[in-house]
Amino acid sequence: MHTEVLFYILLPVVAFLYAAVGHGGASGYLALMAFFSFAPDFMRPTALLLNVAVSLIAFIQYYRQGYFDWKLFWPFAVASIPAAFIGGMLVVDAGSYKKVLAVLLLFSVFRLLVDIRIREAGKSVHPHLMISLAIGAAIGLLSGMIGIGGGIILSPVILLLHWADMKRTAAVSALFIFVNSIAGLAGLFTKGFQLETQMIWLLLIAFAGGALGSYFGAGHFENKKLKWILAVVLLIASVKLMTV
Repeated sequence: MHTEVLFYILLPVVAFLYAAVGHGGASGYLALMAFFSFAPDFMRPTALLLNVAVSLIAFIQYYRQGYFDWKLFWPFAVASIPAAFIGGMLVVDAGSYKKVLAVLLLFSVFRLLVDIRIREAGKSVHPHLMISLAIGAAIGLLSGMIGIGGGIILSPVILLLHWADMKRTAAVSALFIFVNSIAGLAGLFTKGFQLETQMIWLLLIAFAGGALGSYFGAGHFENKKLKWILAVVLLIASVKLMTV
């Protein structure tokens, strides 16, 4: 009972932190559910479902602040949406799922450290169309397979290659996560996925945390220390998944 209460306390905190940087939080939800020994069959659709709600509210907040870049976004999305749908249709065994998830959590840690350390580029240059399409397709397929929106992969790529600053990266990532999560869920529905009552409760709790996080993150909210804490938690979760 106490562990269940702790899970429900930590869930909105994770949603808050991710939404503050324009993310849906799937990697955080998956890490949290791994800590509390949820079944992979429950983890994957639940993370995508929570992603849809939290990434949408994050996108709205960043869009209202004028940070969204449509020209940067659409090539990634055009390729990622069908790929995420296909990924959602694929069946991944529990052992492989945990190992791949562990690696993606490490990438999420890297993404957070990039967000903390990176210096803003003086001028942003959009990538070549074919590069964007290739990146979008690869991230979309992996996203649907694992149950993430792909923002933890796309964001560091955009930042490191100076295609956008942090705020615009957050806005693009938020909508990218939203469309990928919907496509991944659609793929799962073709395999007989059905909503459970517990998922709805988790959705409402995560949405509340995400709404607060996106509100502060789109403004002048600085949370570098919290990002360090989150990075450590994800690292521990990754190690746990690799050893089970």
